[in-house]
Amino acid sequence: MPDNKSFAEVLERFRNISFHEDFDMIVAIANGGIVPAAILNQRLNIEIQLLKINLRDANQKPKYDSPQLIAPIDFDFKGKVILLVEDRVKTGASLSLATKLLEEAKLIKTFAVNGKADYCLYNEDCFKFPWLF
Repeated sequence: MPDNKSFAEVLERFRNISFHEDFDMIVAIANGGIVPAAILNQRLNIEIQLLKINLRDANQKPKYDSPQLIAPIDFDFKGKVILLVEDRVKTGASLSLATKLLEEAKLIKTFAVNGKADYCLYNEDCFKFPWLF
């Protein structure tokens, strides 16, 4: 993977990103969105929940034809303003499924560390996240 980023560099982007909404909650797409959501939670200090969607295995090979909800949604999101967090957006399929599953929210804005989203830190070729082993 080209162009690895240091943890300090990525954290600086987390510190400097501006949000235009007052979010009620952060929803992390598990597993990739958990670390970025935790970092955002430290900054925004709002409720955080997990949405368990899966497409790929540990080696990033697709396990399914399309992303799947692998555990029931066990939190109340109806009428809330949500920041939906993913680590990497390639096709947008996981964000699309998550947005559909959370359609009773008042507003959903997407966040990605890398890729196309309402808010993103980077939108470039793949790089290894500094928190991965």
